[in-house]
Amino acid sequence: MKKYKVLSIAFVLSALMVTSCMKDLNVTPLDKNVMTSATVYNSPAAYKEGLAKLYATLAISGQQGASGQPDIAGIDEGFGNYLRQFWNCQELTTDEAVMAWNDATIKNFHWQTWTASDVFIAAIYSRIMYTVTLCNEYIRATAGNTDPDIIKYNAEARFLRALAYYHAIDMFGNPPFVTEADKPAAFYPKQTTRAALFTYVESELKAIETVLGDPKFEYARADKGAAWTLLAKLYLNAKVYIGTDRSTDCITYCNKVISSGKYSLSPKYLNNFLADNNTSPEMIFPITSDGQHTKTYGGMTYLVHAALGGSIPPSMIGVGSGWGGIRTTSAFVKTFTRNADVSTTDALKASATVNPTTKDSRSLFWSDGQSLEINDIGQFTDGWAITKFRNLTSTGAAAPHADPDFVDTDYPLFRFADVYLMYAEAVLRGGTGGDANTALGYVNAIRTRAYGGTTGNITSANLTLDFMLDERGRELYWEGYRRTDLIRFDKFSTGSYLWPWKGNSAAGAATQAYLNIFPIPSADLGANPTLKQNPGYN
Repeated sequence: MKKYKVLSIAFVLSALMVTSCMKDLNVTPLDKNVMTSATVYNSPAAYKEGLAKLYATLAISGQQGASGQPDIAGIDEGFGNYLRQFWNCQELTTDEAVMAWNDATIKNFHWQTWTASDVFIAAIYSRIMYTVTLCNEYIRATAGNTDPDIIKYNAEARFLRALAYYHAIDMFGNPPFVTEADKPAAFYPKQTTRAALFTYVESELKAIETVLGDPKFEYARADKGAAWTLLAKLYLNAKVYIGTDRSTDCITYCNKVISSGKYSLSPKYLNNFLADNNTSPEMIFPITSDGQHTKTYGGMTYLVHAALGGSIPPSMIGVGSGWGGIRTTSAFVKTFTRNADVSTTDALKASATVNPTTKDSRSLFWSDGQSLEINDIGQFTDGWAITKFRNLTSTGAAAPHADPDFVDTDYPLFRFADVYLMYAEAVLRGGTGGDANTALGYVNAIRTRAYGGTTGNITSANLTLDFMLDERGRELYWEGYRRTDLIRFDKFSTGSYLWPWKGNSAAGAATQAYLNIFPIPSADLGANPTLKQNPGYN
């Protein structure tokens, strides 16, 4: 089975809240209608259903899909979705994506003019903390269980909590911090520091590394490969997070993924972004989507529909219609003409096809009816569209659960090509345990796939950090890592790299360094007076 059955959160939370109140008394209620962990988790299958809800917090945001019973009150289910807001924070803030909609403060992402009262920042913050809270409850309920499967489920819950806290490190720096040791009570969660949370996530991932299942033991479940990849990401960005370079550790964990022998590059780049991408040998950890069972107006439904506009035929994407709104900037398009065999002028002369810019098969732009330059960020026809995510299978057929509104395509949160690129970058940054020739080979393996041969391969002289930033963009665009990458390369808020409408300027303008992390939402500051705002935000 590709997807998990999702247990109703009302059922789970009812049990866990009662359990939290009564655990110290160690009693069993006489009323059979009162649920505790003893009655909810009465079999390994029940524990697995509870675990499924933890995974589901990344994909959906309510109980019935796509709306009507939200997990979190006060947040629209569509835009309050974890994946949707993670993507917005990581992509709309960069050269890779702009949004034409007028929804609340959505344009502030690309302009980099957000504030602590931004509703979209509050949405991802709430989703992160919600996932952490559910994981804490599940970890508490499964602690000490000796069933081999439930021991593994407990480790998976710890992985999902570590993933959420990793996103908190990256986006918020200094969030409140709670674990299963903090039993539910009337207290203010204490604020942690970026460095302390880094150490905690690192220690958690290392603690569960040997408990998790072997790589690819079951699709879409956290396994050793997922933990190794997350550790590699943590170490690659350590200089930003804690001020210490950990490139050597990044290489160590990239090598674990690579040497496992369980992953390889998909023969076709596009196959990683289609409705049957669960068959790709590249997938390490996806956020799953199913047109029947994970209905949401966030997640992949959002990324497929919102990118479809202008003259793109809906049949090319595999949905009935498009919402329109998301496209990319000329600055990002030009990354495909650097180190390439055509100029941007040549690209504009090309016909409107899936790949109008270069011989690089990754350039999944749509230029027909679109202007390259963005004169008005609110006009969908300003800026090229992107056709990367589709609700079609690798054979071109309709998705198995084809629906006019919802899609089957999984989101590739971690995939193997990224591990190759992390290895190469860590070597360039001076990490040991790897070598330049191997790094070059990994990069050229990716480019051979992209070009359908060796015509796009580079030499060791071309393998520089500037090249790596461009190559990460070309390979991983719209996969949720551009903001993190630009910050690591000191190009996010500085004047060293400008793109259209950065800093709310048509030509692009430098912004302030404090924007490298988001603010703690003002609503949470009001609710928890022990929290302090991140520097730079009033």
